[in-house]
Amino acid sequence: MNTDAEGHEPTRDFDRLREDIAGAHDGLSKRLKLIADFALRDPSSVALRTAATLAEDIGVAPSAIIRFAQHFGYSGFSEMQAVFRAQLQASSIPYQDRIRDLEKSGAARDTAEMTDRFVEAGIASLRELQHAAPADRIESAARLMAEARIVHVLAHKRTFTAATYLAYNLARLEVPAHLLDGIGGTLDQQMAMVAPEDTVVAFSFNPSAEETVQAFDRAREIGARTVAITDLARAPFIHADSWFQISEASVDGFRSLNATISLALILAIRAGTLCAELRSDNED
Repeated sequence: MNTDAEGHEPTRDFDRLREDIAGAHDGLSKRLKLIADFALRDPSSVALRTAATLAEDIGVAPSAIIRFAQHFGYSGFSEMQAVFRAQLQASSIPYQDRIRDLEKSGAARDTAEMTDRFVEAGIASLRELQHAAPADRIESAARLMAEARIVHVLAHKRTFTAATYLAYNLARLEVPAHLLDGIGGTLDQQMAMVAPEDTVVAFSFNPSAEETVQAFDRAREIGARTVAITDLARAPFIHADSWFQISEASVDGFRSLNATISLALILAIRAGTLCAELRSDNED
């Protein structure tokens, strides 16, 4: 019977395998980290391609792909690949191929084509959001926000726009919200406002800003509830009380935030509805 590096039987559940890979990331060798990043970023390719072609794309030897599978208790790549294939068949997302085509398009050479491809990329990202953000997970995250004393929203760099949009809409819907913008180097002082009865929502896309990682870890140490929105399943964000992995399609290396901003709005509206219901119950 095969077991993983910690003596456990290999999982047949994709979500569990994804969490296992993300949780083990820091302890992997350099080559196995490259494979882990690829598997978390593009599970469809792992489901459909051979070990040899994956190895060539990642820049490792085919034997490293086999070692990677064995690290998690599988007899070899084929056994681990079956878990990825089952997930792909269950989700049946034809837009993944379109996303890969968009990334190779060279669309910026023609204005009309660029417009069409960015629109297609947005549609593809939103279709993926339907699978990445099931209703029960949205409900769970929104409830964490609605029941919080204050919702602190955290992000840097590219995802800052989505964080600002979430904080803005929460405030409009009378959910107490605070944007941890760290302006002027004040993030440490802002984090001093976070209490155990609060919820911290973190946006972080690879490569994660170190300030976001540190602030997120600090929020968990304080005892605040946490929600994470990321594009790559990796610690510490997979340890949030509720987390989402969002895929944004790119055109010529430029990624929009269509799905991320849409999720921010959905969460804000649902949290606002729940918060209003809680206030009504308390008044009664």
